[in-house]
Amino acid sequence: MSKFPTTEADVLVLANEMTSGLTNNPTVYPAPPVLPTNLNSFISALTIAQSAVTEAKAAAEAATNAKLEVLEAIAEAMKKDLRYAENTVDYDDEKLKLIGWSGRKSKTPLIPPGQAKELIVVEQGEGWAKLQWKKPDDGGKTSVYRIQRRKRPEGLWEEITASMETTATLLDQPRGIEWEYRVIAANKAGDGMPSNTVLAIL
Repeated sequence: MSKFPTTEADVLVLANEMTSGLTNNPTVYPAPPVLPTNLNSFISALTIAQSAVTEAKAAAEAATNAKLEVLEAIAEAMKKDLRYAENTVDYDDEKLKLIGWSGRKSKTPLIPPGQAKELIVVEQGEGWAKLQWKKPDDGGKTSVYRIQRRKRPEGLWEEITASMETTATLLDQPRGIEWEYRVIAANKAGDGMPSNTVLAIL
């Protein structure tokens, strides 16, 4: 059993096939409740409506493009006046507020990040370990996380890799050694406090 079409194009195809079939086979279908001529009228009305929609879409697109051109033109004109105003009043905030603008904002000095938190060993195997931690709650924006290790219990800390994410997989780690790991969040302003440490024997 056929299913009634769900798309506009398929409805139109079936309508044309039905109109043709009903017209050409009056002995098989002598009294359809909707005559082929009426179906043809619906098909013609749908075709006209489709054309109207296409024309409306084209008109809407043209109107949108025209609006964007005007918007771009007014934005460029406003920027010219704003540059003029800034230079005229030497970025005086109070005077610029008269035209709905404001002076230059002083740059916030960059500060080091806070402390990376909750460092854990997610997985480990022979000669490798995957570390995971959480970003600092305070301080400046972190640019990179520096991963360090040392031999237990009192070895010197050495930097072994860096990560832009809050995870790092450490490969080719010397085996049979008690390694202690930590993470330091850093940016151009400096380093945050080292994270907690974790122990791994790989």
